Amino acid sequence: MQIVRTIVWVALLIAFVALTVLNWDITLAMRIWPGMVWDTRLPAILVVSFLIGLVPMWLVHRGSKWRLQRRISGLETAARSVAVPPQPPVSTTPPLAQEPFVSDERLEAAPEPRDDLRP
Repeated sequence: MQIVRTIVWVALLIAFVALTVLNWDITLAMRIWPGMVWDTRLPAILVVSFLIGLVPMWLVHRGSKWRLQRRISGLETAARSVAVPPQPPVSTTPPLAQEPFVSDERLEAAPEPRDDLRP
């Protein structure tokens, strides 16, 4: 996507440079309000017109992107806090020192480890 954006900006720049070179001799008189006239070249008017159209839409885009990023991060934080189970409370009393009782029958019935399974 980055390459497409770069190609579009380069094409716009080439078109603007070509337009500037071909129309540099044209001077326009713009009447700002009665009694005030601004003599300027055509490329300056084109740049100002382009920026008048681009800047507000760019600001709207950046504002909506910022707002959505904040919303996504809030939702991710909420999902993370729900996904992690709460830790059980830590006991301050020491565990009992008594070993569990294992009968001799269970010890005799336990299979012996096989040596052929070891790497």
